Amino acid sequence: MGRRRKSGGASPAEGEEESSQTKMETEEEEEVIGIGSGSSDDKTSADYYFDSYSHFGKFTFTFTLTNSFHFCYNFYQVSIFFLSFFLSGIHEEMLKDVVRTKTYQNVIYQNSFLFKDKVVLDVGAGTGILSLFCAKSGAKHVYAIECSQMADMAKEIVRVNGLSNVITVLEGKVEEIELPIANVDVIISEWMGYFLLFENMLNTVLYARDKWLVNDGAVLPDKAALYLTAIEDAEYKDDKIEFWDNVYGFNMSCIKKQAMMEPLVDTVDPNQIVTNSQLLKTMDISKMSPGDASFTASFKLIAERTDYIHALVAYFDVSFTKCHKLMGFSTGPKSKSTHWKQTVLYLEDVISICEGEAIIGSMTVEPNKRNPRDVDIMLKYSFNGQHCQMSRTQHYKMR
Repeated sequence: MGRRRKSGGASPAEGEEESSQTKMETEEEEEVIGIGSGSSDDKTSADYYFDSYSHFGKFTFTFTLTNSFHFCYNFYQVSIFFLSFFLSGIHEEMLKDVVRTKTYQNVIYQNSFLFKDKVVLDVGAGTGILSLFCAKSGAKHVYAIECSQMADMAKEIVRVNGLSNVITVLEGKVEEIELPIANVDVIISEWMGYFLLFENMLNTVLYARDKWLVNDGAVLPDKAALYLTAIEDAEYKDDKIEFWDNVYGFNMSCIKKQAMMEPLVDTVDPNQIVTNSQLLKTMDISKMSPGDASFTASFKLIAERTDYIHALVAYFDVSFTKCHKLMGFSTGPKSKSTHWKQTVLYLEDVISICEGEAIIGSMTVEPNKRNPRDVDIMLKYSFNGQHCQMSRTQHYKMR
């Protein structure tokens, strides 16, 4: 059973604006200058067909400097990553993610004992929405750190809402800022990225925790877990991957090899799930060290029905265990959709699996050495079933 993607993919869904790519036309001939390059090993299929992958946080944004040329910026570069978060569309998407935003609001409003008369640090504040929630919940003072130019907007938002005496917005990197106080009681952050760890702010939160958090302070959220399952996805794999074998009669399979290495962030239909879900990794943000985000985890995915497997799917949960009652949310395909969606890793093999049979393997996850906001994934798997047997290692790059 294939599925029609609700969003994501190489281009926007029908009827939607191309929010990740702004086009400005001039009457004169335009020269486009690309910024950012690397070896072929560091490229993804997006680099080859110059598409806009907004679901990876990889944007192509063109703006006119004169009537004769354009500059093309690839926000994949770390220095430009922070500038991208000045774009209002990104913050609109996150604020309209009801699962995300309402969970944080409920955590703060329903557990005022965590915030009342406390000093709070908001890491990666964006528009300042979490700081506003904390102020309304009785925080003594909130320091909101935002690295992008959105900090200017956050200051204005705080001012017009009459909370300038409670919230101080600081623009800059957490690692370079000095707070006017020695310690904070609470650190709150929405640090999670796609696949939990892609373009995340986890290390920044851990840095702030070690530098400013009091001994009995709270980090919110404090728990995260990464899961893996397997799906049937013949129709979309044909459209996304096999397409490159014959493009209007020409062999473009060199791009197919790159496309296979590029995880797809998209919404998965729960009816496509064939196996159980396997817990890969748990993280305790209040205790872990930065190196713990690199790991190798084994898995065993057991088929719950007879079907075909075309891809593995990763998703994550986060929890707020310091609350009066456990609170949190899941980004899994069986839960209400979030802007994180799920992460699809296509397999080179099509696995014909019978109910009760298992795919056994391991997944290694680590930050890319050149850009630690990117993620390198190595997948090893084997299958010994009634209709097929295989053993393979695949590499993926989230860029």
